[in-house]
Amino acid sequence: MNPTLAYRPTGIDEALLASRPERIGSVDSVVGLGIRITGLPAAIGELVTIADGVRAEVVAVARDSVTAMPLDPLTSVTAGTEVRTTGRPMTVPVGPGLLGRVLDAAGDPIDGRGPVRSLGRVEVDNGAPSSLLRARIQHPLPLGVRVLDTLTTVGRGQRLGLFAGSGVGKSSLLSMIARGTSAEVSVIALIGERGREVREFLEDDLGAEGLARSIVIVSTADQPALMRVRAAFTATRIAESFRDTGAHVMLMMDSVTRVASAQREVGLSAGEPPATRGYPPSVFGLLARLLERAGTGPKGSVTGVYTVLVDGDDHNEPIADAARSILDGHVVLDRKLAIAGHFPAVDALASVSRVASQVTSTQQRELAVALRRVIAARAAAQDLLDVGAYQRGANPLVDAAVEHEARIRAFLTQSIGERSTAEQSWSELSRLVHELGGAS
Repeated sequence: MNPTLAYRPTGIDEALLASRPERIGSVDSVVGLGIRITGLPAAIGELVTIADGVRAEVVAVARDSVTAMPLDPLTSVTAGTEVRTTGRPMTVPVGPGLLGRVLDAAGDPIDGRGPVRSLGRVEVDNGAPSSLLRARIQHPLPLGVRVLDTLTTVGRGQRLGLFAGSGVGKSSLLSMIARGTSAEVSVIALIGERGREVREFLEDDLGAEGLARSIVIVSTADQPALMRVRAAFTATRIAESFRDTGAHVMLMMDSVTRVASAQREVGLSAGEPPATRGYPPSVFGLLARLLERAGTGPKGSVTGVYTVLVDGDDHNEPIADAARSILDGHVVLDRKLAIAGHFPAVDALASVSRVASQVTSTQQRELAVALRRVIAARAAAQDLLDVGAYQRGANPLVDAAVEHEARIRAFLTQSIGERSTAEQSWSELSRLVHELGGAS
């Protein structure tokens, strides 16, 4: 959708809506998450209000009824409760006044700092930029993390996935990126998180410096499923609004898996049949719509970093597989590295940036390949090294890896509070490869 055509209510709009005959229906039944409403003609995506201001969104329609999902906890709702339509879909605030604020999925502030200063409101739903109007990804976007900036270089406007099991350091890595990225604005979506973790992330991981140029959207695990789904689209829409002004935005979402799980709840309650591992077909369509909205536009860009919580460390489970097929690269976090105190626990050999060749020079690519070859040789000979069967001199790459093991580890690891510029990271890699003897 063209941003100029997005919904922005004006006084005329409000007057027209007020002059329309009020449409009133009633609750017929509530089963699970689904609210069946009769006597109320409404469209998919339209907001309705039930009882004392409980908001819901229409997710399915039939000839004589519509099904809505609540955005607020259902209280005092019985069969026959009146339902009114707002006549429009969900909207969120946009504008630079959102910087430094913490919002819920509806765009309302939850940080106790009063109302947000916005330039208006726009519809949450929006179309992805036209494939032929997207600018090509040609510039690197430094993230402040050595291993990512050199071995998995991210381009401005790329969409990258962080794949890991629980407790491997995804949120901590996101906080490093938020503080170290050179993007002008960061939009961070915390979806399905434990309530305890939200404040810890804001105060300990993100800090005042990171929050000052960030907008944080929060939807905790106890909130209705549709609110968790909408939080992802709210964050994306706010990031798009900055991109439309020509800004380069970093969009971070933790996690896509919890968005998919929330959509599974919504889909099953709306009557969809379960398919792959209980996920209805709408989940995979939603992932494509959500992830494709990030990226470059005719001007500006949204660089997306999405965490994917792999079930049981199975990187081929349905959501991980679907996300990997859409994204422009993936970073794999390894539990064994995390247990060994290797932070960030990035498996450099399993991680890939599909645009690295477009945003790095020939010399930089040669340096990255040289270190990868040494790490790969060490991994291939690890069993022999463990049992003491490796003979020095059998493979120069393995010899270099063993001799400079501490030096390689120091390059690949980084404390959570340390920031490394892209120039520092490439210079450090150049010195390391020189010490390794060129890894030839």
